[in-house]
Formats: sequence, structure tokens, C-alpha cells
Amino acid sequence: MKKIVILSLAAILALAGCKNTENKNATDMNNEPLKEVDGRKNFGPDHALVSTPQPCVMIATWDKEHNPDVMMAAWAGQYGYKQIVVSMSKHKTTENLELTGAFTVSFADINTVEESDYFGLVSGFDVPDKVAKAGFTITPSPNVDAPIINEYPLTLECKVISWADGVLVGEVVNMSAEERILTDGKVDLAKLQPIVFDATSVSYRAIGDIVGKAWGSGKKFTE
Repeated sequence: MKKIVILSLAAILALAGCKNTENKNATDMNNEPLKEVDGRKNFGPDHALVSTPQPCVMIATWDKEHNPDVMMAAWAGQYGYKQIVVSMSKHKTTENLELTGAFTVSFADINTVEESDYFGLVSGFDVPDKVAKAGFTITPSPNVDAPIINEYPLTLECKVISWADGVLVGEVVNMSAEERILTDGKVDLAKLQPIVFDATSVSYRAIGDIVGKAWGSGKKFTE
């Protein structure tokens, strides 16, 4: 599974603020020229590869009119066993978070590439009905004050722990998944087929095949 979908990512690219830096102009934090790494090409500290690939997480909230809103965030990850952290600037979503103290997190997949990209391109301030406009539907979460986007088969229901200095930390109170993406009762990424953001080529890539077993493939060096 190595398909790649090239799309416009103006909103995410603007968030990343990435730029190519020529070797001769690359400098460290003290504004001194960086030394070349033997046998390699230097890109400096501000190149897109520093943070790629990134999961395409979809953050859904209610606004003050109880309209569902969803945005794509590319800078997110697990923070502790039951926590998720997202780096984001001021958005309609952050306004909603301050109002409700809750959100859901879903994961864009190969079946929702266009809709998910649209959610990253258009602000809820400008298009308050963008969820419906994309043809998506919602179900109110039974555990937190936030909507579940039905078209995403895997969702985390979260409460806001903190939101400050552009960093959102949430507590995951429940994870729900559709049966169609499960194998032996566990989430199967081969069935979910989530996508990640590739900042290098400004594109989305599908998660690939299993190439090894965690806590297993390296055991040959312990024998």
C-alpha cells in the first residue's frame, strides 16, 4: 500500500512555516555557519524533514451555536498513556475549546482525503456549516461535550486538560472504533488506512505495510 495523493496544502504549509535553506546559508542558534556532515547534505534546522511524517488528526468541537466544527492538525501526538498533545495557533477550534472544554480526535484516511484537506483549508469562522458542506454527518459524543464525525471510523473522546501558549493537552476518556477496522478486537491500521502529512513533497501518504515487529525484530542482537 504505497499510494500517494498530491494535494494543495496551503493552510498546513503556512502553519509549518517551512523553508529550504541552502548549505552555505545554514546557521546554528548562535548564527554561526554549520559544519558539514561528512558524506551528507546539510539542510539546517528549519527544513520540513525535521517534523515529517505527521498524522493528519481531525479535531471536532461545538461552536457557541452548537454547530459542529472540524479542523485538520498536523502537529499532534500521544503525550503520556492517556493524553494527546496538539500544537496549534488561534483558530475557531481554540475558541470552541475554551467554550466547551472538550473535543474529539479522528484520523483522516484514504477514503476521506478530499474532505479532510478541505477541513484544513477552510476556517469555521468563514464557513460555519463546513461539516455539512463536505457531506459529513455527526453524532453527539455520549462522554464529552463534542461531536463525533461519523465518516471517520476511529475517534478519541477528549477533555481539555490545558490550552496555553499554542499547546493543547487533552485527556482521552474513551476510544471508539467501527467493527470494520478491527482484527481480533484490535484496531488494524491496514484496515483503517490512515494518512500522514509529508512536508517534504507537500502531500499525503498512506501508512505502509508492516516491516517488522516491535520488541521482536531486534532480538537477534540480544542472542
